[in-house]
Amino acid sequence: MKILMIGSGGREHALIKKLLESPKVEKIYCAPGNGGIACDAENVNISAMDIEGVVNFSKENKIDLVFVAPDDPLAAGMVDALEAEGIRAFGPKKAAAEIEASKVFSKNLMKKYGIPTADYQVFDNSKDALDYVVNNNMAPVVVKADGLALGKGVLICQTVEDAKAAIHSIMDDKKFGESGSRVVIEEFLTGPEVSVLSFTDGKCVKPMVSSKDHKRALDGDKGLNTGGMGTISPNPYYTDEMAEICRKTIFEPTIEAMNKEGRTFKGCLYFGLMLTPKGPKVIEYNARFGDPETQVVLPRLETDLVDICEAVIDGTLGDIDIKWKKGAAACVVMASGGYPESYKKGIEMSGLDEKGGVEGAIVYHAGTKLENGKFYTNGGRVLGVTAVDDTLEGALKKAYEAVEKISFEGAHYRKDIGTCPVIV
Repeated sequence: MKILMIGSGGREHALIKKLLESPKVEKIYCAPGNGGIACDAENVNISAMDIEGVVNFSKENKIDLVFVAPDDPLAAGMVDALEAEGIRAFGPKKAAAEIEASKVFSKNLMKKYGIPTADYQVFDNSKDALDYVVNNNMAPVVVKADGLALGKGVLICQTVEDAKAAIHSIMDDKKFGESGSRVVIEEFLTGPEVSVLSFTDGKCVKPMVSSKDHKRALDGDKGLNTGGMGTISPNPYYTDEMAEICRKTIFEPTIEAMNKEGRTFKGCLYFGLMLTPKGPKVIEYNARFGDPETQVVLPRLETDLVDICEAVIDGTLGDIDIKWKKGAAACVVMASGGYPESYKKGIEMSGLDEKGGVEGAIVYHAGTKLENGKFYTNGGRVLGVTAVDDTLEGALKKAYEAVEKISFEGAHYRKDIGTCPVIV
């Protein structure tokens, strides 16, 4: 098979490495890819949002499967365009991807079908939103931009003043562009967070092993929200009993709700959950593999990922028994100094071998470029350094030992992935 991966981050690198384990794969292309991906696949100079370019390349190169990994092209209808030309694609169509592309849509869906989530109100102008927060003395509270915002459009506000500043930033200053034309103001929930990725063909849903994401930039869960500074799998709070509750009250009802709305979801559906004192509730849905959750989930997958992708597309997922490795995985993200705000690019990195890796871990490249045999930084999150072991402690030890072998000016990473206390 010839496969085309869409995207340029650590998630895409993790997917490519897993797909390459399949004996069915002859060649993988990646559009546009990055420095580390270039060591495993052939990068092609096509933007992840260039739908016409992706369709044409797929036809010209007789691509057997296009894997649309990022949220933006899914929301723009890339899978629809590929399927219209008879090209097999993994990922939801535009109508189904709305479950992530619009927070308002997803909240209204949960309300309509009784799927547990935080109480909320929707506003399309800042005056009404500000009045609501002030008059109800809403604090702590969560303010969310309606649209896609690179995983950074959710602001947790501890005071009314924080909430007012968040509303102004999103709606008036357009910090996230048109994604902030509407906001969801949401009840602040407490409890451990859990990420559960799942395969679904629109008929059945098969959850993957659980993970825990560390969103804040600094140790002790302090600092700004980021796209994710590290992950562990499994999530220690997600028991077999909790998994069964989530299956009955959240996972299967969501798939059924999307079918009833005429938006059948086929692909990877991500459930961001909060295990509250009143039971599990949905914080958010993503219409694709999470980043950096993918970097700890896929190393634990035993079943051929190509077979799973084919079954999702063909609607035969129920026929596959998906197997997972026991043990644990840990990923530590190495970021550019200043991330998630301003940071430098083009800084030479040392410690990586010629294929962009280090001994004792899997190095997934996110924001890197490769020039004349040398790797340089080219983004906020630069590398995801992942290790697998029988125990979480062992996986974390290996991951941090690998991180110590890599260096670049301004490199920043959290020292407490997998060990920081959960604030309940």
